[in-house]
Amino acid sequence: MAASVGLLTDRYELTMLGAALRDGSAHTPCVFEVFTRRLPGGRRYGVVAGTARVLDAITAFGVDAEELEWLHGVGAVDEATAAYLQNYRFTGRVDGYPEGEVFFPNSPILTVRGTFAEAILLETVVLSILNHDAAIAAAASRMVIAARDRPIIEMGSRRTHERAAVDASRAAYLAGFVSTSNLAAGRTYGIPTGGTAAHAYTLLHADELTAFRSQVAQHGASTTFLVDTYDITQGIANAAAAAGTGLGAIRIDSGDLGVLALHARSQLDALGCHDTKIVVSGDLDEYAIAGLGASPVDIYGAGTAVVVGSGAPTAGLVYKLVEVDGRPVAKRSEHKVTRGGMKVALRAHRPSGIATEEIVVAGSERRRDAQVQEMLTDDDGLRQINETLLDNGELTKAGRQTLDQSRERLRDTLRTLPWEGLALSKGEPALTVRFVTVD
Repeated sequence: MAASVGLLTDRYELTMLGAALRDGSAHTPCVFEVFTRRLPGGRRYGVVAGTARVLDAITAFGVDAEELEWLHGVGAVDEATAAYLQNYRFTGRVDGYPEGEVFFPNSPILTVRGTFAEAILLETVVLSILNHDAAIAAAASRMVIAARDRPIIEMGSRRTHERAAVDASRAAYLAGFVSTSNLAAGRTYGIPTGGTAAHAYTLLHADELTAFRSQVAQHGASTTFLVDTYDITQGIANAAAAAGTGLGAIRIDSGDLGVLALHARSQLDALGCHDTKIVVSGDLDEYAIAGLGASPVDIYGAGTAVVVGSGAPTAGLVYKLVEVDGRPVAKRSEHKVTRGGMKVALRAHRPSGIATEEIVVAGSERRRDAQVQEMLTDDDGLRQINETLLDNGELTKAGRQTLDQSRERLRDTLRTLPWEGLALSKGEPALTVRFVTVD
């Protein structure tokens, strides 16, 4: 039986809640902030992904009677804490970067305002979703850039947890992939799905040509043939024999993909299959895709590298208390410094539309908001990034942004980054984050 959203948390969230209820501090107004101190090595930007899932989790957060009984039985809650959880509903406010925005070190991508009790319980599930989805989306975005407008299919389901696979498909689609092999992702999120046959189908039949003719009988000549079960050259010949010059596509899943794509294109053209697409797959990441840029590849299939964040399986996001009852608070340990106070983020742009920096304004609410309005009035190139996504526990219009809108937002936002900020090579973040504090 699947656990309620309220159990997707760490035990210490409940022990903190219990202690705060006992000493009377649980209902103190607080502000928590989600940000990262650094981007994964070699990355120039992060991608905000998973926000819609976070908002769903917040509005659904809670536990049922059986779970409360279990929590009490294992000593995770006392009577007062159990009573609070039984009636839990988040009634605060959530502001943040809309899904599909980009972020940098110290960008305040999500701000949760509520009582300590309301907000502390959300820490684990918020970070679990955002760290996973943002990592996948950043890796997928880099692959889309490397592909240079050639489509990429997500096919990584068998390389990760069965539920993670569904949400990885969503994050990859947000980042610009065109479809997924995962049917649950298609059903859940409305993502286009695709897929034809694996090596097993070819091996099932007495020979490759028989398998391909069977595939055509079922799916038509426009289907995609996996041609590297045996000899690729013969596989292409058999695909053409089975489908004729209307052959839709061939897929190569192993070997030196660049060399094989060149040979395949030459052979297909010689067979009169000029419009046949070449699909390549097999442990592709952004660097491998970039390396195939000069090859006659039409479509990429990416799997393992996508669902593990291409070497960066987490976005490194943290959820920190930055304000207590209107008073800025900050962690000041030597290696983990936090800037106190609720913040508003602006992004500066040249007249050409290219972004130049991110400006984060902090201070008392009245002074901060006045400073932001003054800056926006004085500079046409400034744009406020944070939007209110949830207010009084209810979704706002901004909080109802669709997946397709998030996908479009990311595409448009990436066009505003300096070209060097889209490079795959190691370097500084695409934009610097500058803090302005008003007293």
